[in-house]
Amino acid sequence: MRGETLHNTLVFIGDVELYGLEVLHLAAQEVSGESFELCFDQARYWGHNHIVYAAPRHVPQQLAQLADALEQRLAAHRFKFDRREYKPHVTLLRNAHWSDAPLPAMQPVSWQIRDFALVQSAHRDGLAGYRVLARFPLGAGDG
Repeated sequence: MRGETLHNTLVFIGDVELYGLEVLHLAAQEVSGESFELCFDQARYWGHNHIVYAAPRHVPQQLAQLADALEQRLAAHRFKFDRREYKPHVTLLRNAHWSDAPLPAMQPVSWQIRDFALVQSAHRDGLAGYRVLARFPLGAGDG
């Protein structure tokens, strides 16, 4: 993964028709939350899809509330999205092969979360990329 593509997904939407972007934007505008610090301090491996990722040992309450609020607003607008248990993570490596053994310890990395974004996947020259369509600020918090 390239540094500019690192991200933590709140809700995975999938392919969206152009008119659906307006609904996504409206739903996101209706969400409020507080800023916070998110610390990724564990390296983990998903064997089913061969991904090494960073995850927080502790999920900040503000993050869980933000993901839940966004899902609620999307559902209220009857927007279809991928419903699954929220597991915050940042993909570090794809096509990895590892055993069931724990990964080596990682140096903690903290992000100051002051907003969230509506992001569109865009492939260019065979590489995944992302384009920020809109940002939504969070209120001042403890983080």
